[in-house]
Amino acid sequence: MEILAKRIRTISPSQTLAISAKAKAMKAGGEYVVNFGVGEPDFPTPAHIVEAGIEALRAGKTKYTPSSGLPELRKAICEKFARDNGLTYEPSQIIVSNGAKHSIFNVCYALVDEGDEVIIPAPYWLTYPEVVKTCGGVPVYVEGTKENKFKITPEQLEAAITPRTKMLIFNSPCNPTGAVYSEAEVRALGAVCEKHGIYVLSDEIYERLVYTDVKPFSMAKVSDVMYEHTITVNGVSKTYSMTGWRIGYLAAPKAIAKAIDSFQSHATSNACSIAQYATITALGSPEECVEEMVARFAERRAAAIARIGKMKDAYCIVPDGAFYIMLVVSGAFGKKLGERTIANAADFADALLEEKKVAVVPGGPFGADDCVRLSYSLSMEDMMEGLERIDAFLTQLK
Repeated sequence: MEILAKRIRTISPSQTLAISAKAKAMKAGGEYVVNFGVGEPDFPTPAHIVEAGIEALRAGKTKYTPSSGLPELRKAICEKFARDNGLTYEPSQIIVSNGAKHSIFNVCYALVDEGDEVIIPAPYWLTYPEVVKTCGGVPVYVEGTKENKFKITPEQLEAAITPRTKMLIFNSPCNPTGAVYSEAEVRALGAVCEKHGIYVLSDEIYERLVYTDVKPFSMAKVSDVMYEHTITVNGVSKTYSMTGWRIGYLAAPKAIAKAIDSFQSHATSNACSIAQYATITALGSPEECVEEMVARFAERRAAAIARIGKMKDAYCIVPDGAFYIMLVVSGAFGKKLGERTIANAADFADALLEEKKVAVVPGGPFGADDCVRLSYSLSMEDMMEGLERIDAFLTQLK
């Protein structure tokens, strides 16, 4: 008899964590490691948000809250959706969770039954398929082509739908590609979902991190039908550099929100009360701090794209949002570093870390075996040094 449950045995080990652990060990040993693997802003949480958390502590706001979140926070989230997305929700449709990842799990747990198919555009955030499998679902991958900036088309979506299709997981701006779907593209995909009665989990955690004229558009805004078939997930981790505060939230049709609240009340109860109070301040404050962070990311993005353009045997698909670049390194496959042959992205990442002390995330777990993911959430100085080392590594390969 197996000791571990089947749902746990479906989970794949994380290559990201393996690379990260190795990089941290090298850094702890005194080596200058440039780490492109970090998936969080490198800026501090803005001071006024930190102060709101401290005030909550001093005021003794350290008790349980409703499992779905503080009423005043859910109201603030409704105001955010109306202001930023043109969407009208009632507080009863909002569930506050322990980060957006927790919200994503809650959605899948509430909607996905054993054998249900969930369409996931590739490349994808590596957690999506693991959550789907854990909930008994079957991930169905639809590959976004490089020619279309890694985005999928309505025709591709239509072709992937079967009688067992329950949901589409949609992420724009996208981790890991930085792809941003235009309003027209979202509406076209939404029309296919509406035609087939498919639900959409719309992960919009990177919505404020956009650097071009292509602006994010919420799937729930497509039509009244899609409003009732879309669960929108967001949070404060990326926009306000609050990754460790662990506040995510979702907006859903009332029946789905009620079911998720019931489940969360048994699974985790409420998210951290202190972080919830800080989030009320974050959502209701002027956002010069967000604009400054976006401007800094935009500068790094431009510098990185320019430097990558000079590389040998590597190139990138220019991202419109988030803070990631997918570096296509298939030109290095089959080449050697001494006696070592670079066969795939995992080999590339491992050899790059050992030889040049640069940590990148291999694209295999993201559904992009010919790429490595770079996060430009590090200082401009470190980023440029890292890109120089990658170029030198590519030149060494024979």
